[in-house]
Amino acid sequence: MNLNTRFFLFVLGPALGVLLGGCQPGQKTSQTNTAANNKLSQMADYLRGEPAVRSVEEWKNPYAPGLCIATTHYELYTTLIEPLMLRQLPAFLESAYAAYQNQLPAPIGAGQPLKTYFFSDRAQWEQYTRDTAGTDAEVYLQIVKGAYTLNGTVVAYNIGRKQSFAVIGHEGWHQFDQRLFVYRLPSWLDEGIATLFETCSYTQGKFVFEPQRNLMRLGALRQTVLENRLLPLRELIALNPGQLLEGSDDAILSFYAQNYALVRFLRENNYGVRLASYRRLLQGGAGGSWPLHGDYAAMAADRTRSLTVGWNMQVSPALFTCYIDPDLDRLNAEYRAYCAKLVYHVRIAP
Repeated sequence: MNLNTRFFLFVLGPALGVLLGGCQPGQKTSQTNTAANNKLSQMADYLRGEPAVRSVEEWKNPYAPGLCIATTHYELYTTLIEPLMLRQLPAFLESAYAAYQNQLPAPIGAGQPLKTYFFSDRAQWEQYTRDTAGTDAEVYLQIVKGAYTLNGTVVAYNIGRKQSFAVIGHEGWHQFDQRLFVYRLPSWLDEGIATLFETCSYTQGKFVFEPQRNLMRLGALRQTVLENRLLPLRELIALNPGQLLEGSDDAILSFYAQNYALVRFLRENNYGVRLASYRRLLQGGAGGSWPLHGDYAAMAADRTRSLTVGWNMQVSPALFTCYIDPDLDRLNAEYRAYCAKLVYHVRIAP
């Protein structure tokens, strides 16, 4: 399995189906196509007035009638023709892009637009995945509900507004650093930052990301603290998510929750005393200035090579002690206290 595989899970209720009838087969096809084209044209006209939208064109594809929506930093290819959600998605992408850049001490260049594919249903998403993901397709098709990032492109489908925006925000960070960073990030850092973009609010045409309201991660962290399952920092930062794929769902959720807490700890604890160090670590990854040598530097820069467990175990602690703190045992005590404080008021429903 390629350990660069990104996946994100949601458990939702059943989808609703609609049966159409009353036409002969030939009439139905013709009338359906005409109605779909009319709706597509109306939606394109509707979206062209949105501030985040630069252009809207028809997207001809083998899956369903669709649109290509261009924003300042993204090209969105979508078969979802639903006014409210589609109206907000371009603004969401641009708000996420600005939030990704704000993780760094200085913005980095974007280059070519980032591509996101957003399908109206799972069947279209599955067919696109089979058509484009090659030997990794079967891995991605195991995703229950969610999205993935492959070769710097986010591929998602509609699982409801809130959940769809959560997975696109999460995977969008992976896309951002895959496309714009010189070096790949250690797993704890990459996944921890991605969780910061799973919860947001919408006001006056913009989205504000609110990691402090990420109840899924806070709930999993609360459970981990209560059961005394917090990993020591030296173990957590060396762990690769691929090592947990055969484990329990609780172990996977706990891993993501602890990385979520660790990134927040570095950014927020003690009035952000480590925020500058955290940003220097990220800037070094973006610009390719980490103090790496030999094969480690080559692997960090080569996105075509699978991220090995050994690379993560060697490079991640070295970077952490170089940029953040060499005394992991002392820092671990602070981190555990922060986790306990973070979830003190969180209550888990029976």
